[in-house]
Amino acid sequence: MHYFSYRDARLHAEDVDLDSLAAKVGTPFYCYSSATLERHYKVFTDAFAGREMLLCYALKANSNQSVIATLARLGAGADIVSGGELERALAAGIPGERIVFSGVGKTRAEMAEALKAGILCFNVESEAELAALSEVAIGLGRRAPVSIRVNPDVDAKTHQKISTGRSATKFGIPISRARQVYAEAARLPGIAITGVDMHIGSQITDMAPFENAVALLAELARDLMAAGHKLKHMDLGGGLGVPYAASDPVPPEPEVYARVVEEALGGLDLPLVFEMGRMIVANAGILVTRVLYVKQGEGKTFVIVDAAMNDLIRPTLYEAHHDIVPVAEPRPEAALKVVDVVGPVCETGDFLALDRPLPEVKAGDLLAVMTAGAYGAVQAGVYNTRPLVPEVLVKEATAVVVRPRIPAQELIARDRLAPWL
Repeated sequence: MHYFSYRDARLHAEDVDLDSLAAKVGTPFYCYSSATLERHYKVFTDAFAGREMLLCYALKANSNQSVIATLARLGAGADIVSGGELERALAAGIPGERIVFSGVGKTRAEMAEALKAGILCFNVESEAELAALSEVAIGLGRRAPVSIRVNPDVDAKTHQKISTGRSATKFGIPISRARQVYAEAARLPGIAITGVDMHIGSQITDMAPFENAVALLAELARDLMAAGHKLKHMDLGGGLGVPYAASDPVPPEPEVYARVVEEALGGLDLPLVFEMGRMIVANAGILVTRVLYVKQGEGKTFVIVDAAMNDLIRPTLYEAHHDIVPVAEPRPEAALKVVDVVGPVCETGDFLALDRPLPEVKAGDLLAVMTAGAYGAVQAGVYNTRPLVPEVLVKEATAVVVRPRIPAQELIARDRLAPWL
């Protein structure tokens, strides 16, 4: 569910008219709904009422400070994958004891900063990382709280670029070796074993692979505790999918997800950690763009807009679908025309939609690219020296620019001429 809807024939974000907002902010821009963020957090946590759990919001999905702070005030923790994300989480008000640090390539400097911040847990992904973390912790006179991320070799049945639970991916330690690695970890003086961890992928809509993976992790947890390891939590990752198009498989509701988890745990009563990102922010954000030209090609019509692949790379990177709707509500009887929605970047891969049926549009019209709150602005770049797209957060009738447009002059000023030039 989201809070973007037509009122008086114009698309609104909560109570904000997007046409008027575009006139003030300029296009393209991202717009986020506070009500949607808050609702998605509450729906998920309510599904686990009665169970000790922590939702660690995955900052990689959308790391705008206002988005993080909105969730922090609701009680969210943070799932981070870099030292920069650690700084963002702390700056947004998430305490160290609610932060988990994932990722296969943590540097020693990042480990040290996370230890100083007193994070909840490092999700360790290799034996080499485990040894390095122990050394860093000893150097600081500490013991690092650790979960071993296990790879259960389970196919999440999602896009290959966001599937992380198969043995062929770079993530985690094979579950067949996990017991041995936990025994090694217990012997390292800088390590304190606190949990077990997995994450099989993103945009999960089929619960069967996830249920299988949770059952395997629960079996591992029981074996580890029987061997004397004092586990304090299980981290089940995230990945619950969202609907990007009406034809997409309908993702399970959080209540269904929670029932699957409880059944797969088989009575195991450890506190749970989740690393939800997309499920929280995807439907909470849209990208608003203006039509520049409508171009009739040889057998194909191109709607050229001012947003491009550098603003939203998902369509060309993941072959991802995003619904696109006019900001001015079309008449119910409006005819549809099949078009390509493309941007100004000098790449054939610069598109937002291909062969998409849309109501007829003209230069100057506004379009909204839906479900763009996750992996949108956070992956944006400045290719072709295009100003970095701004972000706006809406709460009821108030809209605030929470990241201003970064103009070309500022981008150029970041460069330095060599002394001989």
